[in-house]
Amino acid sequence: MANGVTDADPTGATKASLVSSLDAQRHHVLGILEGLDDAQLRAPTLPSGWSCLGLVNHLALDVERYWFACIMGGEPLDADEPDDPTSNWRVADAATSRTVFSRYRAAIEASNEIIGAIELGAPPRQRDGWWGDWKVPDHRFVLLHVIAETACHAGHLDAARELIDGHQWITQ
Repeated sequence: MANGVTDADPTGATKASLVSSLDAQRHHVLGILEGLDDAQLRAPTLPSGWSCLGLVNHLALDVERYWFACIMGGEPLDADEPDDPTSNWRVADAATSRTVFSRYRAAIEASNEIIGAIELGAPPRQRDGWWGDWKVPDHRFVLLHVIAETACHAGHLDAARELIDGHQWITQ
């Protein structure tokens, strides 16, 4: 015990609070894109060339699936990962926006099941070689990292949406 704080959370209040924060960011990601048609979702709005739909695909595969299913849950890391780390930011023409949003919602559901089954203080089930010396000590760290990344991308989507049609997301 340091400074009167223990790692124990017998009521699960800490985990519930973290999941609530993450769910608010996920809701923001989905909410800011409501009402856009397929062409708007696919159109790049910034010089980097990513689209809103590509960012949602990235959140589903590189954030939710990677951090929760693979790192926390122990599913295999993709051995045939493409050489281009931005590949999941692009969506094939044949993939519908409905498919990408369904993928994200399914990843969220799977992630929440994994989060519900783990202890925040437990170490990740596996490390990824690209981390190098980066310290990822426990599941709490992973959850906080994903909250920050999802919030950052929600902000990107805010800017993109405003550039597309002037719509703004009002946070409460």
